[in-house]
Amino acid sequence: MALFGGDDDFDEDEEEEIELVLFQGALNGKKANMKANARLVQAGLMPAKEIVTDGIARRAETIRIEPKGGGSLIRMMVDGVAYPSGKLPKKRALAVTQLLKLLSGLDEKERSKPQSGGINSEYEEEPYQLKIDSVPVKGGAERMTIRIQNTDDLLERPEEMGFTEDLRIKIRELASRGKGVLLACGAPQTGVSTCALGVLRSVDAYLYDIQSIADLGGRELMHVRNLEKLPEDDLDANLMRIIRSEGHVVFTDPLDTAEVAKTIFTRQEDIVIVSEMAARDSAAGIAQLVEWLGDAEAAANGLQAMFSTKLIRKLCKSCKEAFRPNPKLLVKIGLPKKTKALYRPPQPSEEEDEEERPPCRNCGDIGYYGRTALYEMLEMTDEMRKLIIAGASPQELRALASEEKMPTFQSEGLRLVAEGVTSLEELQRSLKKKSK
Repeated sequence: MALFGGDDDFDEDEEEEIELVLFQGALNGKKANMKANARLVQAGLMPAKEIVTDGIARRAETIRIEPKGGGSLIRMMVDGVAYPSGKLPKKRALAVTQLLKLLSGLDEKERSKPQSGGINSEYEEEPYQLKIDSVPVKGGAERMTIRIQNTDDLLERPEEMGFTEDLRIKIRELASRGKGVLLACGAPQTGVSTCALGVLRSVDAYLYDIQSIADLGGRELMHVRNLEKLPEDDLDANLMRIIRSEGHVVFTDPLDTAEVAKTIFTRQEDIVIVSEMAARDSAAGIAQLVEWLGDAEAAANGLQAMFSTKLIRKLCKSCKEAFRPNPKLLVKIGLPKKTKALYRPPQPSEEEDEEERPPCRNCGDIGYYGRTALYEMLEMTDEMRKLIIAGASPQELRALASEEKMPTFQSEGLRLVAEGVTSLEELQRSLKKKSK
């Protein structure tokens, strides 16, 4: 059955066998007037359901509908890798995007400005949230991004997020100092918010009073109290309320301007502040922080540690294969000489053509299934503070972090390679993306 772009007649028996996603209402609670939009529903509902169903079935985290030429291309991100997924004629693409906006509680007739919303959904008795973003492009069309989240799979504990025991112990130690800023940084859609939550959840909630003034999008955090914000209070006033109530740790909305950064660092002497900011990696985040504060010493003394994360694909447990690494390779990449085996996706043997090998049902013959996170941490040791105050470059900060055996993407990636979680090829691909 062709899911996209054709006007082929469907076999009724075949169509009945396919379970499609159920759309269950907008995240913002706005009800869609389906009767008033009957023509749109007729044209767009089934293809929209088919596209989303295909994405969920293929484990896609993102579906993008991109206007191209006389129609739209559909691309899906599966474990962070893009795959082409068909085409839609122009009219059908328009019907799909407008229908999804309607179901998301958005203005389906507005095409001149970006809009964001979401849909509660269900597929095979599993709950999903579809986050919808539409952006206008030339010619009156829209580029739509659909982000898929199984709400039963929300990561809650740091160990589920990939935080090692050593990293959790270090975070608890830093929080025990009773002051300073713990920042997660990263680019949008790279897991930076999950990283920030992992840092927060690593703090011992039984020893410290943890409060939040961040917008958690309705998410509840155990043992974290949400401060009831007053309309007349700004960020500084909210921080002072928590400090006066003898709170120990506060979780805030992201640092996104110099003004917010200065406010946060003005109060860091009295409370531990956990937050996030946009930056390529930890060293770049520190450089941005120095620029915002206009004072390298204030940044170096107020910051306790900067964290960043990178998602990396995991080898499929069903089809990964072991191989004996060349000893010279082990020395070159820094793994112990005693390493007897590493792992990789299945490779066709000399006697076996790749087409003859039965495909893996678990991963769809991709060789990878799911992702895990690498974390790096730049801790403000005495030497790190000296470098920052002296105006060192991000490259010099990274070199010192490696010298002082802080967790880096390289070291953590090699650990996962040695443990058979991922492959050298995947680590190389992931780290190459960082340098672009």
